[in-house]
Amino acid sequence: MGMEVTWWGHATCTVEDSGVRVLTDPLFVRRLAHLRRRRGALPPPEAALADLVLISHLHSDHLHVPSLARLAPGTRLVVPRGATRSVPALRRLTELRVMEVGAGDEVKAGPVVVRAVPAAHDGRRLPVGPRRSPALGYVIQGSVRTYFAGDTGLFDGMAAAVGQVEVALLPVGGWGPYLGHGHLDAGRAAQALAALGPRAAVPVHYGTYWPIGLDAVRPHEFHAPGGEFVRLAARAAPGVAVHLLDHGECVRPGESW
Repeated sequence: MGMEVTWWGHATCTVEDSGVRVLTDPLFVRRLAHLRRRRGALPPPEAALADLVLISHLHSDHLHVPSLARLAPGTRLVVPRGATRSVPALRRLTELRVMEVGAGDEVKAGPVVVRAVPAAHDGRRLPVGPRRSPALGYVIQGSVRTYFAGDTGLFDGMAAAVGQVEVALLPVGGWGPYLGHGHLDAGRAAQALAALGPRAAVPVHYGTYWPIGLDAVRPHEFHAPGGEFVRLAARAAPGVAVHLLDHGECVRPGESW
């Protein structure tokens, strides 16, 4: 099949399917507040080329306004419902076509249909703001159904909410020594993989950003989650082909089916 996934680092991926380029949670900077990019070159300018951009939730490493400002005028930007209220800087991106969605909503881009699905994660814009927007995942349906989980923990009914998919882009780590509530580590991601039952998976959201000054604190949480997910997925879901990508590397999962 012709679907292709490129992992640019953290939760930033390009999914190209049926001639449509979908970009997830773009983060194109070397440093964000207390975080710095420790591995992988910054995504090249062509990474910002997309027909549709999906934002999973409002945390600044997923909804990064300066990175969104690099998108071409007219690009369609899909954000969780309430995002423009909670993040006023979004309103300055007047050249983008911003659409707010909730779980169950669909957006079409040519022959591709994107469906928003629930996620178990804090959707607030931190560190300020009591207003909540739902954290979301997305199912991108073209020639292949691809699940981009965003940031999420395991939750009851996850497989039913996501539905049948062929490819899963699953977070397996984070950007600090300890994962809080509402995240998947390698073990929980393997459990999610077994429940979802796709044909292929790509681990994301690890091994890119890390707090400045904490390089020596639990370094395995930075380096190990991808390989650990491969090992645990082989045990929990042996029929799933797991593709461990380097930053900037792409894969056509259907070629391994």
